[in-house]
Amino acid sequence: MEPLRTRRLVLLPLDADRARRLAAGPSGPPGPSDRWAEGYPEAGDRAGAERYLRVLADTGDPAPYGAFEIQRRSDGLMIGGAGFHGPADGAGRVTVGYGLVPAVRGQGYAAEALRALLEHARAQGAVTVSGDTDRANTASQHVMAAAGMHPVGEDARLLYYAVSWTR
Repeated sequence: MEPLRTRRLVLLPLDADRARRLAAGPSGPPGPSDRWAEGYPEAGDRAGAERYLRVLADTGDPAPYGAFEIQRRSDGLMIGGAGFHGPADGAGRVTVGYGLVPAVRGQGYAAEALRALLEHARAQGAVTVSGDTDRANTASQHVMAAAGMHPVGEDARLLYYAVSWTR
């Protein structure tokens, strides 16, 4: 997969080596291009890298619906992760997730990254992208709304969002 570029960010596709370093976290050996912001990778980033490695082992490269590291263009630091939870299903639906280190939250980076993922999914033929967030996570709710996703349901713990297009 090619990197996804926005005005302030580059979403760099994960590969097996990067995913292994992320899964090991800051205590593992860094790679030559690892420039991690303070607090990166977080537990969610490590879990996403482990999920990516399981997908690679079980079904192969998930491209074009893989995982990405979020790099801030201004200083080259990795500030979070974003990506798809797997390939599109038979109806063209994919699920997305994202996360940023605390120091950069509230600056519009998450919505910018999510918009890039939505555009990428649509260009790859997806017709629906969905995501969810804890009821108490109003920041994530604002991110999904700012990126163009709409509330589509809820349960006792989560709120569900989606955006759909026609083919």
